[in-house]
Amino acid sequence: MAWLPEKLSAKPKIVWEKSLAEKTLGGIAATRAYVIFSDRELNDTSDSFHCVEAQTGKAVWSHTYPALGSLDYGKSPRATPLIHGDLVFLFGAFGHLHCIEMKTGKVLWDMDVRDEFNVEDERKWGMCSSPLMVDDHLIINPGGKQASLVALEPRTGKVIWKTPGRAASYGNFIVCNFSGKRQLVGHDLDTLGGWDIATGKRLWEIVPPLPGDFNVPTPIQVGDRLLVSTENNRTRLYRFETNGVIDPQPIAVNKRLNPDTHTPVVIGDRVFGIRRRLFCLDLKADLKVLWEHDSSAFNGYASIIASDDRLLIVAQSGEVLLLNARANKYEELGRWDLFQQEQAGYAHPAVVGTRLFLRSNSSLVCVEMKE
Repeated sequence: MAWLPEKLSAKPKIVWEKSLAEKTLGGIAATRAYVIFSDRELNDTSDSFHCVEAQTGKAVWSHTYPALGSLDYGKSPRATPLIHGDLVFLFGAFGHLHCIEMKTGKVLWDMDVRDEFNVEDERKWGMCSSPLMVDDHLIINPGGKQASLVALEPRTGKVIWKTPGRAASYGNFIVCNFSGKRQLVGHDLDTLGGWDIATGKRLWEIVPPLPGDFNVPTPIQVGDRLLVSTENNRTRLYRFETNGVIDPQPIAVNKRLNPDTHTPVVIGDRVFGIRRRLFCLDLKADLKVLWEHDSSAFNGYASIIASDDRLLIVAQSGEVLLLNARANKYEELGRWDLFQQEQAGYAHPAVVGTRLFLRSNSSLVCVEMKE
């Protein structure tokens, strides 16, 4: 988990700030050396990814390519860039995938995922899932009939395996280990599932009772159980059989926490999530609500970053809040109105060391959180 301060200073310490051309939805990727983020350029006809120095915000390289089309919530990339060693993988909402050399910005290979894997389904929000690296496999979920999930060689883009299945969801995949079986876990269009990492073979699936979930929030492994939140089927906790296959009957359900795009976080035995208010649920007591708090900051989308005892919440309104995650009630440890009422939007921030990188609709800022 990320480091978070004991409290927020009275005013944020802005280290550097960069102007942006358009508001975008994709998250920020960062290391101690570099920050990678997306933008739109050339009159909103092209995706543009930028790499800047983490310490100064000075430009290192940019990569721009045509990306035409129309989507709900704009045309910008949704996926967070994936940094892996000396490589970074960039994925646009229209299916353009690029492998870039981190230090130079050189394109090592690129792929039009929709064309390559015969994707027929037209996603109204585009291709949103961030690429995932596991066991030197680059995992993407095109959603093609013969390529629902795909593993690529990271340095060449060559297909290692592809598995047939349903159209893609909008959410991210994770790597889990249940009963000794390491597996990929995530959603396709209609179901929750697990897949074998080495072969892509589907291991299990759950068709939820209520149809129509967007399947945006990322599932979370909690010990030997799986926590899943969606807007129609609510927040559920599942157990696994000894063979690593899920028991389709949840062992606990909370019907009040039902985020459509926000992913909750887990600290110890507590689940923190937002849907029109902030909820704290008890994992030990069948997801019972320990406390809840109503605030204008929680009316819309929000991103949460967790440490062992703190929550850093970046609200869509542009407010940044630090909370005590161990308290038995809502306890605020500082608040910044970082963008002076300009929206922060949907882009997930990043914390590296003591610095917070986040964006509004028109700027990217680096904030030093340590006093």
